[in-house]
Amino acid sequence: MSYLDIKSEKIGPIITELNTLLADYHVYYQNLRGFHWNVLGKNFFDLHEKFEELYGDARVKIDEIAERILTLRHHPISEFSSYLKNASVQEVSSMITDKEMVNGILKDHETILRQMSKVIDKADNAGDEGTIDMIGAYIGNLEKVSWMLNAWSKDTNDQLAGK
Repeated sequence: MSYLDIKSEKIGPIITELNTLLADYHVYYQNLRGFHWNVLGKNFFDLHEKFEELYGDARVKIDEIAERILTLRHHPISEFSSYLKNASVQEVSSMITDKEMVNGILKDHETILRQMSKVIDKADNAGDEGTIDMIGAYIGNLEKVSWMLNAWSKDTNDQLAGK
C-alpha cells in the first residue's frame, strides 16, 4: 500500500529534522520535570501546575513526532544518549530560581521554534502536507504559551511606566 505521495529521496531530510525535534522535546520534557519537582517560593502553586501542564503537552508531542516519523516509514531515534547528542535544547539544572526556570523554558521554546521552522522547510520542499499541518499547529501553540510565560516574567510596573 502506498499512502505517501512523497518522493523517497525527499523524506530523508524531513526525518533528520523530525528526529532533532524529537530529541529537543525529550530534553525539554526532562527540564520541565526537574522544574516541576524543584520549584520553590511564592509562585510554587502556579508554576508547579504550569510545569506539569507543559510537560504533559511535551509528552503528547513526543509521541506524535515519533509516530509521524513512523508514518513516513522510518524509525525515530529512541535512546536517551541519542537525544542528548542530537538535541539543540540543552539540559539545565533545576536548582535555580522560579524566574530563571521560566526564562530557561522561554529559551527552550526559541530553540524548538527554530527547529520546527527547519522541519517545515524540509517538509515544504517535499510536499509533505501532513508534517506541515502537524508542526504548524505546534508552532501556534508554542508561540502562545511563550507569550504567556513572557508576560508572567514581566514586572507590572514596566507596563505602567510605558515601557
